[in-house]
Amino acid sequence: MTEQQQASEDAVMTRIGQAVMLLHAGDRAEARERLAAIWTEIGCEGAPLHLCTLAHYMADAQDDPSDELAWDLRALTAAEGLGAGGPARDDGPAAGRAPAVAVRALYPSLHLNLAADYVKLQRPDAARVHLDRARAASGALGDDGYGNGVRAAIERLDLRLRGVEGR
Repeated sequence: MTEQQQASEDAVMTRIGQAVMLLHAGDRAEARERLAAIWTEIGCEGAPLHLCTLAHYMADAQDDPSDELAWDLRALTAAEGLGAGGPARDDGPAAGRAPAVAVRALYPSLHLNLAADYVKLQRPDAARVHLDRARAASGALGDDGYGNGVRAAIERLDLRLRGVEGR
């Protein structure tokens, strides 16, 4: 990968990060607008990591649970493009391996988000499927704040879902 390509990809992630800061600051409409502009710019053929990250945060910026689900499904599809079956984006010795390792740590959160979407849409069976997938994938998480937070969120949603399911 050339330095120019790396700088361009870093610029996309920087712009996504700026929109996410707006989202976390409570400006959902502006964040949604900026994320949509980036999505339009990079298109469906963009780097899978960009698409996954962008769709993941675009889901968080949605007001309608059905729209949130659609974006979370896009994030999962993009993550699948990062896996071993996805195209390598560079020619280095680790081409194809690093994305596969990194994507394993994304799956618990992606499936957790989908489970939460399905709970909001009152579809507990679909929620259970994704919650079980999140839990199964959680072994890839580190023993750090992020990993512990995702595991705790899985347990909280499990308790909530059990209440919905009457278990």
